[in-house]
Formats: sequence, C-alpha cells, structure tokens
Amino acid sequence: MAGDAVLVPDDRAFISFKNECNSEEGWNLTYNKSGITVWIHILEEEKSLHKIKCRMVCKDVSADTMYDVLHDIEYRRKWDANVIETFDIGKLTVNADVGYYSWKCPKPLKNRDVITLRSWLPMGSDYIIMNYSVKHAKYPPKKDLVRAVSIQTGYLIQSNGPTSCTLTYLAQVDPRGSLPKWVVNKSSQFLAPKAMKKINKACLKYREWKQRHNPGLKPWLYPEQNTLSSIPLTELSIQHADSLENIDESGLSEAKEERGEGSDDEGPN
Repeated sequence: MAGDAVLVPDDRAFISFKNECNSEEGWNLTYNKSGITVWIHILEEEKSLHKIKCRMVCKDVSADTMYDVLHDIEYRRKWDANVIETFDIGKLTVNADVGYYSWKCPKPLKNRDVITLRSWLPMGSDYIIMNYSVKHAKYPPKKDLVRAVSIQTGYLIQSNGPTSCTLTYLAQVDPRGSLPKWVVNKSSQFLAPKAMKKINKACLKYREWKQRHNPGLKPWLYPEQNTLSSIPLTELSIQHADSLENIDESGLSEAKEERGEGSDDEGPN
C-alpha cells in the first residue's frame, strides 16, 4: 500500500494474501503441537519487527462457522479476553469496513490499539478476512494506549469438508516500540497457540450462543443488514508507522504473574 491513498483490496490482493499464508520461504518453525503450527519471519531483529503465522486444523468446526465467529463483533466481546474495546466505525463497500480494536499486551508493556480497514471475500469453499491500518481524524491516538500499525493482518479459512477446516492467521504488525526479545518468543511459543485454541473453543460454542443473540443477523453474509454509515475513502489515509510515537520497551522484563499466564492474542483481528 504505497503513498497515502487508501484502497479497498481487490481480487489480486486477496490472492497475494492467500499465497503468503501458504508460502514457506523465509519462515522459521517455532511451534508444532496438537494440530497447531507457528512460524516467525524476523524482519528487523534489533526492533523485534517480525511476521507471525499460525495454522490450526479444526476437526470439528466448519469453515462457515469459523468465518462467522471471526466476523461477529458481539461474540468477540464475549470470548476474547484480550480485547479492551472494539467497535465498527463505518462501511466502505459490501465487503469492506473500518473499525477500532484495542488489546491487552503482556505486562509490563503498554496496551495497544489500531484503526483498520477490514475486507473479506469468500473464495469457493474458502474465506479470507484481512486488514491494514488507516487514519481517521475522529479517532486519533489515545494517551493511555500505544497506536500500533497493522501492515497486513488476516485469516485464511480453508474448508476440509462439511465439519472441518484449517485456519491460518498471518500478521505483520509494527507495535511502535522496540520490544524485548521475550515478547517475540512468548508470542510464538505461548500467546499465539493459546489464541488459536481460544478461537477453536469459541467456534464450538457459537451456534448455541447465536441462537440466543439475533440468530438471523449476519451482515457479513447479508450486506442489506448492515446499518453502518458509509465512509468516503477521502476521510481515510494510510497510517504510516513513522508518524506515530515510538517507545523503547526493549529493557523491560516480563512481569512475574505473566510468566505462566498472558494475554491471549498478539495483535489486531
């Protein structure tokens, strides 16, 4: 995404994201247990800048259900213990919107937030949801949070049959700060696998929950149900990392209570 012009991703962007999810070049395997695999691609070691890729085989969750769970913002508030606040800002097209998400980071790091342009596309029996950071004048950085930058984050959901799917999560996020190495290690060894397990667990409980909470409301499937106000692309601009505050947290040690626990996710969803 070069320059400041905000673009809604086209088919080529979705294909490129899918290819990146399936690529092995440059990725280092860091975790492989119980059907969950995690890879790290280090970009700038001194700043702990990296990409992370997680893959999980779900033997008892359909691709359709996974897609619904990852879209359903009301349900996310219930199952995602990592979320501080999340809400939709406005819609761009039938398959693109703008939203806000803030999340808890492992102590003693400061918590982060993002404004992202999110887009989604069914591709045959597969689905893709992806996002990147944008700026909106009504939602400037907050004093108590660090505004992070999602360079490219998203999910590839691949159907393995009527009751099974494979979920791949790919994220390149600039956390706006020099992070200690234990954060990257913990992300790949603990936080990312734990987050994938929580998504799987949330999927198993979704049907029962949804039956009690507006069962027919799925605006990601039925655009006519979307009541968000439209946002013109001219109100948005690309969120460049170098325009945000950069904080140095590289010398921070992990809090004792975090060593066996931790927040459940690494970044924007």
